[in-house]
Amino acid sequence: MPSYLDWVRAFCLSLPNATEDVQWEHDLLFRIAGKMFCVANLEPGMSPTKIAFKCTPETFAELVEVEGIIPAPYMARNHWVAMLDMNALRQPEIKELIQESYQMILEKLPRKTQAALQAKPATKTSKVKPSRAKPSVKAAKAKRS
Repeated sequence: MPSYLDWVRAFCLSLPNATEDVQWEHDLLFRIAGKMFCVANLEPGMSPTKIAFKCTPETFAELVEVEGIIPAPYMARNHWVAMLDMNALRQPEIKELIQESYQMILEKLPRKTQAALQAKPATKTSKVKPSRAKPSVKAAKAKRS
């Protein structure tokens, strides 16, 4: 497994509610609420692309001018780029672009889905019955102060 996959995978899964899934035999898809935000090629011998992600139309136009980055096959019309060479950009730049892709996909989700993702999972707490005993004299004095 190529070394870039380790840090790309770790970074993508560090984003809130991100999931991974293998699809199309050799592509590792990173998704939020079932929507892709990044794709990593697990078998570079089958395709020259390493990773692909969505970007804004402006960023798309800029990135496809960089040597080692092309319009993503099948996804270019949706402003996805594919990296042929992981050295075309520095790692912090790639992470920032992946995070922007994640954010764009998140913002396009229905509001109800976004709200569900933001809601924290309910924690089970034991219900404690309130005490019927009168507060102590010390507690009453402290409360007045």
